[in-house]
Amino acid sequence: MTTENLLVELFVEELPPKALKKLGDAFAGVLFEQLKAQGLTSAASVLTAFASPRRLAAHVTAVASQAADQPQKAKLMPVAVAIKDGVPSDAFRKKLAAVGRPHLADLWPNAVDGPDQLVVESDGKADAVFLLGLAKGVSLQVGLQNALDEALAKLPIPKVMTYQLANGWSDVKFVRPAHQLVALHGAHVVPVAALGLTAGNATHGHRFEAAVDPVVITHADAYAETLKRDGAVIASFAERRAEIVRQLAAAAAQVGGGCRPIDDDALLDEVTALVERPNVLTCQFETEFLDVPQECLILTMKANQKYFPLLDAQGKLTHQFLVVSNISPADASAVIQGNERVVRPRLADAKFFFDQDRKKTLESRVPGLAKVVYHNKLGTQGERMERVCAIAETIGVQLGGPDLAAKALLAARLAKADLLTDMVGEFPELQGIMGGYYARHDGLGDEVATAIEDHYRPRFAGDELPRNAVGVVVALADKLETLVGMFGIGNLPTGDKDPFALRRHALGVIRMLVEKNLPLQLDALLRGAAPAFGDKITDASAALGDFIYDRLAGGLREQGASAQEVDAVLALRPQRLADVAQRLAAVKAFAALPEAPALAAANKRVGNILKKAEGEVTASVNEALLTEAAEKALNDTLKTVVLQANAAFEAGDLTASLQALAALKAPVDAFFDSVMVNADDPALKANRLGLLATLHAAMNRVADLSRLAT
Repeated sequence: MTTENLLVELFVEELPPKALKKLGDAFAGVLFEQLKAQGLTSAASVLTAFASPRRLAAHVTAVASQAADQPQKAKLMPVAVAIKDGVPSDAFRKKLAAVGRPHLADLWPNAVDGPDQLVVESDGKADAVFLLGLAKGVSLQVGLQNALDEALAKLPIPKVMTYQLANGWSDVKFVRPAHQLVALHGAHVVPVAALGLTAGNATHGHRFEAAVDPVVITHADAYAETLKRDGAVIASFAERRAEIVRQLAAAAAQVGGGCRPIDDDALLDEVTALVERPNVLTCQFETEFLDVPQECLILTMKANQKYFPLLDAQGKLTHQFLVVSNISPADASAVIQGNERVVRPRLADAKFFFDQDRKKTLESRVPGLAKVVYHNKLGTQGERMERVCAIAETIGVQLGGPDLAAKALLAARLAKADLLTDMVGEFPELQGIMGGYYARHDGLGDEVATAIEDHYRPRFAGDELPRNAVGVVVALADKLETLVGMFGIGNLPTGDKDPFALRRHALGVIRMLVEKNLPLQLDALLRGAAPAFGDKITDASAALGDFIYDRLAGGLREQGASAQEVDAVLALRPQRLADVAQRLAAVKAFAALPEAPALAAANKRVGNILKKAEGEVTASVNEALLTEAAEKALNDTLKTVVLQANAAFEAGDLTASLQALAALKAPVDAFFDSVMVNADDPALKANRLGLLATLHAAMNRVADLSRLAT
């Protein structure tokens, strides 16, 4: 058995760029896992994945030519069937013959032949005969063929193509037509096959700049270097990406003035998937286009042309941009001029849309929203706008009185009007942003314009929140309208399907309530939004509340809080979400106290007793009915602790409020050790239940501490 490094490459036509990185990682990852599962790799084996526009490849170190033999244990049949009168039965002999070990029957009961051995063991129900032996290790050819088949079968292909093989008869289904297969174990070709191809040691390099064609790979370890030297291809996705980043930075530095390329990881990944050997070039356009909002220009350059716009030191768009070319001619002027010629009509279109849109005010576009369908059960965008206005006005009054409500009402009325503009029709990603520009042009003031621009925020995880109070009100109203409406018609997320982004909207509501420290009650907020829909929906505020608390719980756990601590805080459904972080910190501090486990367990016990009690239990105590020393001591301590805990709670010191409860451990333990709660005397029983209800209320004002009990 020899050990060498392994290379596998599948050469294909241009792969879908947005899926390339995922395809490359999946191909290499599954191949490696399958080799490992068959015992062909070692613990020291290292995987390196390669992915370029026309190839998927994997390099694996320390791959054996033959997997080691593996011990095996197979149950043959019960002893009662296998052995009759001390000798193997005919049925047992047939079974041994079927597994290729007929001679072991003649050796019974000392049936040992090299690694093969028959033993009697219990299978959990009765004694059975087992065959012990060694399973022959798989050869690299067979193992790699299995691994390759599995890797291709599990490839996350966005859309399958069907194409004919060279024989003109056979069809193959794959992401793109495949033309070459390389499989090298060291310097030796492994004769595997896939997609109608037989493995060899030759591949192809750059379409135009390869030094030779085909490119012959002489050794698995020479793959990347040979492709770079002879094929003019950087095979590694990560290395190619890093080279693009380096060249972008160098080109921006050469422009000077503190310029930098726009930061966009998705664009960088896509461009990395489009070129085999990157060459960054600097281009420019006429400065007159800079009169158009830079978001429009940036979007058209990124989305349509895959260019990297250059920003100055203040973050403003310049008239220069960077192109990542796939060719490196001695004179790049033709490439530069070609890209400048291509981008000019795009920018001219953007300027035309911007100029035309400003000929009409946002207000004049509002009636047109009544002709745009939002949802067949919820009406038009015009009806939706009216609902958002109603919700925004209510929230505005709560947060800032009539002045804030009036501004929020105006911003909410105009927030969707830019959906009817030419610019947003061409670039839907600019909705809201263009509304802000047009609102300023209409003289509506920066406060309202900024609110219109920000009312979709936060659009994604980590996005900024609205920058002013008007924007917060309108953004809250917009997200609440979507959530209440969709829940009200039963259009809920299922599994990974969430077409109306309700999870994202819920997280947006949570972030605004928490990070803006808004004094709003969640249940009242949800119920208050429902009347805006009239009879179009049923009230689903309870289910929506659960949905929002679930999103909040998930976010807190992701931030490092334990599931028990989060459960303890949210079990009380705190209405002011801005208080949750403080409650959680208090619970963390309480959980660290030595008294915490016992008090949490006692709290759980008290809760169970009160649940089982007949009738309503009032949290009050008649001290004249306290007969046992332990219940008197608990009552006395409880009075002191409640005063301390409540004072700290009202002062906003939730940690101190919970820590005051530590003094209850000893009297609570003593109470349960010596006091019978369910006394025969109904009055004593009711009074003791009242004492426990008082204890329960005191312990669960900040959080449900019973959730901390293990």
